[in-house]
Amino acid sequence: MIYFLVFGGISIFYILLLTFKILDYPSGNEKTTELSSIIQTGAKSFLFQEYKIFFPVVIVISLLISTTFNFEAGVALIIGSLFSVLSGYIGMSIATKANARTAWAATKNMGEALKVSFSGGAIMGLTVSTLGIIGLSITYYLTNNITLISFYSLGASLVALFARVGGGIYTKAADVGADIVGKTEANLPEDDPRNPAVIADNVGDNVGDVAGMGADLYESYVGSIFSALALGTFYYKEAGFTSVIFITIFGLISSILGITFTLLKSKDSTNPAKTLRAGTIFASILTLLLTLVYSIYISWISIFFVVFSGITVGVLIGLVTEWYTSGKKIIKLAKTATMGPANVIISGTALGMESTFIITTFISLAVILSYKLLGLFGVALSGVGMLSTIGISLSVDAYGPIADNAGGIAQMAGLDPQVRNITDALDAVGNTTAAMGKGFAIGSAALTALALFSNFSNIADSDSVLITNPYLFLGGLIGAMLPFFFSALTMHAVGNAADEMVNEIRRQLKEIPGILTGQNKPDYQKCIQIATKGALKRMVVPSLLAVFSPVIIYFLFGTTGIAGLLIGATVSGVMLAIFMANSGGAWDNAKKYIEEGHFGGKGSLAHKATVVGDTVGDPYKDTSGPSINILIKLMAITSIVLITVIRGL
Repeated sequence: MIYFLVFGGISIFYILLLTFKILDYPSGNEKTTELSSIIQTGAKSFLFQEYKIFFPVVIVISLLISTTFNFEAGVALIIGSLFSVLSGYIGMSIATKANARTAWAATKNMGEALKVSFSGGAIMGLTVSTLGIIGLSITYYLTNNITLISFYSLGASLVALFARVGGGIYTKAADVGADIVGKTEANLPEDDPRNPAVIADNVGDNVGDVAGMGADLYESYVGSIFSALALGTFYYKEAGFTSVIFITIFGLISSILGITFTLLKSKDSTNPAKTLRAGTIFASILTLLLTLVYSIYISWISIFFVVFSGITVGVLIGLVTEWYTSGKKIIKLAKTATMGPANVIISGTALGMESTFIITTFISLAVILSYKLLGLFGVALSGVGMLSTIGISLSVDAYGPIADNAGGIAQMAGLDPQVRNITDALDAVGNTTAAMGKGFAIGSAALTALALFSNFSNIADSDSVLITNPYLFLGGLIGAMLPFFFSALTMHAVGNAADEMVNEIRRQLKEIPGILTGQNKPDYQKCIQIATKGALKRMVVPSLLAVFSPVIIYFLFGTTGIAGLLIGATVSGVMLAIFMANSGGAWDNAKKYIEEGHFGGKGSLAHKATVVGDTVGDPYKDTSGPSINILIKLMAITSIVLITVIRGL
């Protein structure tokens, strides 16, 4: 674990260096600086209010664990929560500072704008991976017990679900409200300053797609490492433990070098997608080369092939997601919009369902190969391999909201139209990378959940469960239902919060004269407050569902019921998450394709049909779909902690 602290320290130095470079860039004129400041204030305000609800829950759970089971376990849960919160807060804070700087850099050229926006995303990516391994090290040194790292992972999972659900409700309430009234009713363009919800929408990009995604992958990252450490030690003793440490470090080193490579290429880049893809591939290849050398050195070549399967499947899932949310698939979907919104919904739904086949096949192949080579440890290590380069993969994902915010600031500040053209080009790439990031998050969630389930099987002796036991079936049935019920709760939350936002926007346009003519400013703060209150009020019930369902099932059906619960939730949850993410991403990009001038362009009937599709898809891809990833992982880690506590009492 000392290697985690050493290389974590090196990564912190690199993060500080990048941060100072970002802050050295000018934030622009008075208008761009003011807009960026409003977004920063709104995003931080939401997070602090979210923490006020979240931390009392964590403290109560920690006290219960400390007093009834083990004091060190309670401390580990607090550390996991704090480090996850810290990584999200740092990443989002820099992202909100990079948005205006990106817009101003775009007044020079695309390369400069790409460099600033990607640097901002890199802070999020590296902070998650760095604090993840440092927190693991601290927890291990405090407890000297791998099993108790599960409590650290539980703390990270709790943060992730609150951040994803709360941030997702916030961002989509603002986005849906802005689209329904601003675009459809008032015919305002994207990011028009006359739209009262435009600032809330920009704030939502940060709390949902930066802080929320960061917490999601932080949870997957520490969960996969914990599972691999536990299973590696159980089956292969010191050799398994050490291998996990080195592969994680190889990924961190490769991410830092990959980010540096991308920044060097971005300066003169005219093709952002190619530049970002080159950096990601560079980091993946370097990780594989380092792993190959290590595997040969310790005469354990199976390690390389297991990591290779994880990294390869992660890349392939990203490419498949890109295929279903861009290119010919999107052109075909956009064409259906000429027939009306019903056809858009039908075709987009079918596209998302279809995408589950290939992605499921790739995940299955990775599991089969890994299991054949190294058993359950191989499955867990494959997940570590997939997430090893999270430093750069999350950087590419977090770059998107920064570019999106930069475009909004450029529009609202009245910068030269050429600036908006550059930010739109960056944002278009960001939409694709965001979709790929969600696909990657789903794939990693599947492998992490399976690895956690393997850990649960070890401590609960679930290998002896009979398939004829009805409790296994009942647990599976309830588990398969939960992602749907959970999604219903989050979709209702978005719909209800969006209703409040729509009413407020309509009120302002009606009661405040001069908004549409540009003579008076809308009340942006009122919309920010509505989105904040709506999200905070509605995020608690879905979040607690994941924590209490394994506990209830245990007391009803025992460990057999929990085994069924985890299998059912993982199987249905992964399918539902893939479907929602890809349908939502496809509807979004189909709308943007028409806005580029195809099939009638903006204001046409086809455009209005795709706006309907995008509005339906927003909570699919940014609220319910991503939150399911965390639901299945949190249920698994809760089950591990539950059995650990019960067996230890």
